[in-house]
Amino acid sequence: MTTESSPLTIAQLAELAGVSTATVSKVVNGRSEVSAETRATVEELIRRHGYRRQRRRSTPTGLVELVFHALEGDYPVEITKGVAQVARQHDLTVGISDLRRDPDAADEWLEGVLRRRPSGVIAVFSGLTEPQHEQLARREIPLVLLDPADAPARTIPSVGAGNWNGGLTATRHLLELGHRRIAIITGPDNALASRARLDGYRTALDMAGVPADPALIGRGDFLIEGGLAEAHRLLRLPDPPTAIFATNDGQAIGVYHAAHQLDLRIPADLSVIGFDDMPSIRWTIPPLTTIRQPLTDMAAAATTMLLTLAQGEPLPQNRVELATELVVRESTAPPPPA
Repeated sequence: MTTESSPLTIAQLAELAGVSTATVSKVVNGRSEVSAETRATVEELIRRHGYRRQRRRSTPTGLVELVFHALEGDYPVEITKGVAQVARQHDLTVGISDLRRDPDAADEWLEGVLRRRPSGVIAVFSGLTEPQHEQLARREIPLVLLDPADAPARTIPSVGAGNWNGGLTATRHLLELGHRRIAIITGPDNALASRARLDGYRTALDMAGVPADPALIGRGDFLIEGGLAEAHRLLRLPDPPTAIFATNDGQAIGVYHAAHQLDLRIPADLSVIGFDDMPSIRWTIPPLTTIRQPLTDMAAAATTMLLTLAQGEPLPQNRVELATELVVRESTAPPPPA
């Protein structure tokens, strides 16, 4: 006999669901060889009654799982460096996965994680689904989100950067140089960082008394190709911008290419500012002015949080946000004479 408030054992769940204890164990441990109907039945029972794990636990391995939505460009390299720095200090191995925005790949990856039983998981940019969070929690595998794509639940630890302040600082720099026709190329609409950088841009314009022109807001995707396409559109406006704030360095490279194709000189005809300060960006001609996002430090902070959780200790705070800063190089200057 059970009550709504009594957590159930695997045997009790199996009896209620009318299945074997092995089947319930597969559901609890995230295994795939269970029908969707049976899985839904067992998960509903767990939601209603709770699940009382046997006290026998497997020991976590000396592994930190680092999972990216895609391994592209300098971004994952800088993050991996930060995770590896902390992992080395604790004699841990770092495992890297690339989900490539594929739900099936995410499910296969999760099954592997549950088998490997790492010390914890760091999910970069894109968070995992709620059922995936629940499966990790049931196995007592800590999770920390790094630069999450969307606002994480308050219960899930996360590390990010001062994106709003970075957007504000980038736009203020251009305003202080005398620009008033300042365009922005955002990232994806669903990305938390993109929305925050756009809000910072709008705030800086508002504080300077400069009306925000909707035509100067370009919708990008954080990719070079998106920056190129939006820069072409912006620079062909009847009253084009004298400066473009690309909300990541990749899109800034796209702006450089568009300016070259339209015979515009940077910064004499067009000022450009990026966001991230990736190592390769200092080799652009001219070197790119940008907002430095401390990705390596963010990754180190996320790893430290993860290891604290793995040791069963509470975190002093669930959300850590590191400061961004302006790095002035040679791609920004006062606007050309009218």
